[in-house]
Amino acid sequence: QVQLVESGGGLVQVGGSVRLSCVASGRTFTMYAMGWFRQAPGLEREFVAAISWNGKITDYTDSVEGRFTISRDNAKNTVYLQMNSLKPEDTAVYYCAAEQYNLGTSSIANDYNTWGQGTQVTVSS
Repeated sequence: QVQLVESGGGLVQVGGSVRLSCVASGRTFTMYAMGWFRQAPGLEREFVAAISWNGKITDYTDSVEGRFTISRDNAKNTVYLQMNSLKPEDTAVYYCAAEQYNLGTSSIANDYNTWGQGTQVTVSS
């Protein structure tokens, strides 16, 4: 079982960029598909992006397609979420998640076994 620690959140202006990082502990990082989810106040947690164990398959929710990029560096046990052209509606707590033994990706939160503590991203207008 890995443990996940996110970083990189903060306050950013509309149209700005931020990169989130999620570092996984343990030696079996390549056994996990990784995902990013977010939760805004009063709303349910929603899928943002996912990446397969080898980085060859990615998936995005429609609202971030073309603005966000998910990537991973297995040598560093790290997954990233590059967020560009940020909008106020992107404001949320962003969570990193790991799903073991999935060769593809998943947009379903219940498929993920391990979650990070979350990092706040606030987009100000």
